Amino acid sequence: MTITTYWEDFMEYKVITEDEFLSLLAKENIDAKELPRILINKLQYKGMKIAVAESCTGGLISKLLTDEPGVSSVYDCGVCSYANAIKEKVLGVKADTLCTFGAVSPHTAAEMAQGVRNLASANIGVSTTGIAGPDGGTPEKPVGTVFIGIATEDKTRVIKADFTAKKNNRDKNRQLAAHLALYCAITSI
Repeated sequence: MTITTYWEDFMEYKVITEDEFLSLLAKENIDAKELPRILINKLQYKGMKIAVAESCTGGLISKLLTDEPGVSSVYDCGVCSYANAIKEKVLGVKADTLCTFGAVSPHTAAEMAQGVRNLASANIGVSTTGIAGPDGGTPEKPVGTVFIGIATEDKTRVIKADFTAKKNNRDKNRQLAAHLALYCAITSI
């Protein structure tokens, strides 16, 4: 199975919509529920470890991973960093980044992914930050806006997920973000 990388450097990040993401999964003949197992298998095969920093997904990525048997060989750390203070103190996100760009930004997603990767001495760090809803959206960052960070030894990438078109509820936005983050992790290794 081949999964195609679907992002650019975070300063020129790629935006992906819900329909585009679901179309990618369909094209690859992947059920979203299979993503945790696919990622774990790939990490095990390559002898790699993953760490996760979650804001808007609130631990859902970690849950999806730890639901799978054998995950302990590839997963050491998950940080649920909903508050900016935790993003700063635990993950090392710069206060200036949060003040200048906000918690929901590609810059914060990148620093979260780098921070959790460093914290756990992992090969790959994955982060999510966004607005799951139903409140908190703005015209610039409406409900359904999510940034996913992927930090590896070589590079940090960010993808912007735009799940705004279908006016999803909170749970749906969180599920989509978690599955997209897993997909992005798979394509990065």
